[in-house]
Amino acid sequence: MEKIVIKTRDSVSDILVGAAWEKVKELLPETGVAILTDENIINIYGDRFPEFPVVSISPGEESKKLEVLEKLAEKLLDSGIDRDGFILGIGGGVVCDLAGFLASIYMRGIRCAYVSTSLLSQVDASTGGKNGVNLGEAKNVLGCFKQPEFVICDPLMLKTLPEEEYLSGLAELIKTALIGDRKLFDVIENNQAGILSRDPDLLSMCISMAVNFKAAVVTADEKETGLRRLLNFGHTYGHAIEMFHSFRHGYAVASGMELASGYSLEKGLITLADYERITALLGSYGLLPAHNIPDGIIARLLLKDKKKSGNDIFFVFLNGIGSAVAEKIPVSEAVDFYLHYKPGK
Repeated sequence: MEKIVIKTRDSVSDILVGAAWEKVKELLPETGVAILTDENIINIYGDRFPEFPVVSISPGEESKKLEVLEKLAEKLLDSGIDRDGFILGIGGGVVCDLAGFLASIYMRGIRCAYVSTSLLSQVDASTGGKNGVNLGEAKNVLGCFKQPEFVICDPLMLKTLPEEEYLSGLAELIKTALIGDRKLFDVIENNQAGILSRDPDLLSMCISMAVNFKAAVVTADEKETGLRRLLNFGHTYGHAIEMFHSFRHGYAVASGMELASGYSLEKGLITLADYERITALLGSYGLLPAHNIPDGIIARLLLKDKKKSGNDIFFVFLNGIGSAVAEKIPVSEAVDFYLHYKPGK
């Protein structure tokens, strides 16, 4: 097990990579805990949950709504959770988003922690304190920052993930490699059999590399005023593709990374060899579905991106594999590139 610590101005968050998830029982308060999870997780792991009240949601992105948060808060009240309470989220990215958001607003803020059950959550969603819900076709525009006290990332839990959900998380792992760790990219590229068979030791190493990078970024820039913007690589186009096609998050981000890599190539920031290496890796894991968005719709979706500032948007370009830069560009320029490029038609 590796413990990775994220320190911000107001909090300390321990990320436990490789720990058995049942260890959570040793880390929780004795009373005042409520478990937030989804119906799939209950079916697989529910008989081993700590003995606290459980509230559940329907799995998937459709649960990321304000009305779901309101219903969850009512259930906490019914369970007797007060301002000294503690929310434990056991699940993937949606559960962690909702658990953190709910903990930040319930009784004006209570404590929380996560057992992260998906690869997407372990390498990204559960770490860093960003929580959000969707508003119509605008993704994560309602949200907050709330650091969990701890996160357990048990790679053995990834064995129970459906194949598409696992590969969706792999896209976020590749994203981290592309923007900040060339060695991690090499590992993902050169160990495809082990990654596809979900080798726990290999995954522990990859998850630790990704979380260490993200921890350094979040420690330096918790509220996304500079360096943390790099974590949005692939998400500008990815969120538009996700909302239009209802793809799983990672598949949409992978398509966004393909586009952003092509954009970086067009600007002369990466070589053709790097571009081909990136797209070949994404394609080898089956992460590039067709994603054509009609010309009249892509602009509308990009204009709803939460990274937009006036008529500009912070767009993340690659500066070689393992390095990235965020640049403010006109939204119209991002639209024009999508319209003339669109490799995933």
